[in-house]
Amino acid sequence: MGYDTSDDASVYKVTDDTAVINTTDFFPPIVDDPYMYGQIAAANSISDVYAMGGVPKLALNVMCIAKVMDKAVIKEILRGGYDKAAEAGVIITGGHTINGAEPIYGLAVTGFVHPDRILSNSAAKPGDCLILTKRLGSGILTTAHKADESLVSARLMYRVYRQMATLNKYAAEVMYKYHVSSCTDITGFGLIGHCYEMAEGSRTSIHIKASAVPVYAEALEMASYGLVPEGAYRNRKYTEGKVKVYEGLDLSLEDVFYDPQTSGGLLISLPESEAKRCLAEMIAEGVDAAMIGFVTEGDDYAIYIDK
Repeated sequence: MGYDTSDDASVYKVTDDTAVINTTDFFPPIVDDPYMYGQIAAANSISDVYAMGGVPKLALNVMCIAKVMDKAVIKEILRGGYDKAAEAGVIITGGHTINGAEPIYGLAVTGFVHPDRILSNSAAKPGDCLILTKRLGSGILTTAHKADESLVSARLMYRVYRQMATLNKYAAEVMYKYHVSSCTDITGFGLIGHCYEMAEGSRTSIHIKASAVPVYAEALEMASYGLVPEGAYRNRKYTEGKVKVYEGLDLSLEDVFYDPQTSGGLLISLPESEAKRCLAEMIAEGVDAAMIGFVTEGDDYAIYIDK
């Protein structure tokens, strides 16, 4: 795909009908339950294939085993990854492990796509609408939960973990039916960071309607207490001078927009004439999707956050 834009995965054309997508991701535990950790890590690793327009098929485990881990925990992490991969139609064919100071798990994933159907994060067009397929605030909530478990209920954290473990497969299967211009998934750079990459790569400006963005209300409360992950501040600095915010935007909501996400949703740019139908079909399929903004010709700012 080239090095001039920050695409989600590498793509290699094999024939006129087939291209191979390769991607990898891994991270230390963000949840105590090893089985859930395995599911989240696998869903996150597979996501980039969907963002590139492809279908994932094969994967390899990538794992660092800490000395304090017993075999039962290792097996549960791998079982979580295997079950989530199987849900995606992915076969885990092997992998590699090393010993280290802390546990790390993820996948190296291979998928396939027709060369004419490859999606990139740098092809948004003026007039497009933007759809987001998962709500924001998971980074803030996990940060608050680590700081003090009493701040966030177990029931809410289970919802957050289930969202992280939800494959973007279901949103992608709907998305593939439409004439999508551009796509990426929302991960470590947060909503603003990934919108910035899309706007810069496409030479457009992205307008986000703040009130339309789905967020966890509890994340706003935690952000108001200052429980914001360090990565959110790095994301602010990364886009400094490129974002125009309407006067009066609540700082907590702005923090959520910069919040790093783990296994976040897809950000989809597609023609206005198809956006409402695509959104309605996603919602009917159980995807927690919303239309959050639109794309214009590029101008002074890459991103505008409007009311």
